[in-house]
Amino acid sequence: MTAPDQSPSPPATVLRGRWLTDWRPEDPDFWASTGRRVAQRNLWASIAVEHVGFSVWSLFSVFVLFMGPEYGVDAAGKFLLTSTATLVGSVLRVPYTFAVARFGGRNWTVLSGALLLIPTTVAAFVLQPGTPYWVFMLLAVLVGLGGGNFASSMANINTLYPEGRKGLALGLNAGGGNIGVAVVQLIGLLVIATAGAAYPKLLLAVYIPLIVVVSIYSALAMDNIADVRNDTGAAELALRDRDTYIMSFLYIGTFGSFIGYSFAFGLVLQNQFGRTPLQAAAVTFLGPLIGSLVRPVGGWLSDRIGGSVVTLWNFVAMAVCTLVCIVASGLDSLALFTVGFVGLFFFAGVGNGSTYKMIPAIYQRKAQLAMADGMPAARALADARRISGAAIGLISAVGALGGLLINLAFRESFGSTGSGTPAFWAFLVFYVVSVVVTYAVYTRTSRASELVTV
Repeated sequence: MTAPDQSPSPPATVLRGRWLTDWRPEDPDFWASTGRRVAQRNLWASIAVEHVGFSVWSLFSVFVLFMGPEYGVDAAGKFLLTSTATLVGSVLRVPYTFAVARFGGRNWTVLSGALLLIPTTVAAFVLQPGTPYWVFMLLAVLVGLGGGNFASSMANINTLYPEGRKGLALGLNAGGGNIGVAVVQLIGLLVIATAGAAYPKLLLAVYIPLIVVVSIYSALAMDNIADVRNDTGAAELALRDRDTYIMSFLYIGTFGSFIGYSFAFGLVLQNQFGRTPLQAAAVTFLGPLIGSLVRPVGGWLSDRIGGSVVTLWNFVAMAVCTLVCIVASGLDSLALFTVGFVGLFFFAGVGNGSTYKMIPAIYQRKAQLAMADGMPAARALADARRISGAAIGLISAVGALGGLLINLAFRESFGSTGSGTPAFWAFLVFYVVSVVVTYAVYTRTSRASELVTV
């Protein structure tokens, strides 16, 4: 009998324009010889562009700290600006998801990175006292361009990594992007502390050159995958799947909380506790920083004990932290409130990683069920990879709308009562419902299944 061929798989073929025509991440030989190196190279470039995208998307969370009385914008108007940026970025995630299949992951990353020059250049001209409010609203719409990068980036990275390594890879990709929120706020703090609140345009002197650098880097370092091109059918299948909608709901609670609180934290500190712009900026960046750093931990834990288990206990912890914020508001305790709010960021970050690990795991389990029914393994696994990639983008779009809901809730709460407490009660109810949904749909069924643990 002839011994089976033990030679390593051939390296991926690269055509003109960096199109990979042979991509088999689930093949151990291929992954060891070629796949890991290529995937990691793409991952670091993806993180760089997504990081800057999040920073641009978060600009108004910093701009509002510079907008003193001379700008003529009250607290409700500032919350509306951050809400507008959140809404636009959320909606753009849907076409950005499809753009990866249409144009290629590398091509779209380069283009979407370069598009960030539009809002930053416009801001350099209009960000000053005396500018009409409608111009600031238009700028908020343009800033929303930074919110779309996440969906295309995550969908692209999902296709590059094998199932057992997706949790950490997606966590690093998302966490590296999320930390852009904290970085832009940290730079804002530096500007306020050194130059004063009258110079917000110094932020743009940092980010306009940085956008050029990361766009060029992505053009040089990334690849397109030929197998996912024009795969619109995957999105249609994802839209017909109930898990897309359930996971969208849960992602509203994790990422929606992260981005919503990131945009609102400084305004809440200013309006509820009377903090100055410098005092607010000195604390605001801590939450997004912590939430971003722990996101890969959520993915790593989920690779080992299951995403649904991590997600379940994170929602429990977020409910507890929300109660701490409610009690602190009643006691007018800034220290206790800050502990509770930073705790929300921490567990939202871990939950971001765990929910994103759940998505490919759900479709991997569906693939195993399909194989048990007779579908060829190669087709079942390819379908799982395709559909989960599309679902990731769609879920990210809906989940980001949670940031809009949080900012609108704070706007209504402060407008009607002068306090954020009513909004926190609403958030508490949502987290409790999320605990119930996670347990009933995923955690309980995963324990009873011998297939992939979600």
